[in-house]
Amino acid sequence: MTVALVTTSEARDKFKEYLVKKGLRVTNQRLAIFDAAFLQAEHFTAEQLLAHARAIDDSVSRATVYRTLPIMTESALLREVDIGQGEKFYRTSSINSTQVAQVVCLDCNRIFEISAPFMEWYGSTVSSKLGLTPVSQRLQVSAHCNAFRQTGSCPRKC
Repeated sequence: MTVALVTTSEARDKFKEYLVKKGLRVTNQRLAIFDAAFLQAEHFTAEQLLAHARAIDDSVSRATVYRTLPIMTESALLREVDIGQGEKFYRTSSINSTQVAQVVCLDCNRIFEISAPFMEWYGSTVSSKLGLTPVSQRLQVSAHCNAFRQTGSCPRKC
């Protein structure tokens, strides 16, 4: 389950603590990657994060971004989203991310998240019937944009 974070400052402290716990150095590049990730309001790819992190610190390397993303995911600071197209997307964990359903627009490839409080109940119910305890779960719906089908243009396309 996702850990609720109160502020970006607390999340940054958690990231530093996690790096130290793992025996990794707290570097300016890793902090720039963290800052760039937490400035994003939408889902982002590793390459998009690289561009944003380089705007903060131009010494950030592609390799450091790709090595830091799993660390941030393991520490529950980021959530990884795979929409089955070969590229992974990421989003910061937040206070309101207890249970979300993802809806992927197949026309513009945007990922929308909506609150899905029923998921915790559902996951617990089906797992307990098998004598298991849920660790994580996700609901992902692939959908077509009605406006795109009618007009040939998706109003949400970036």
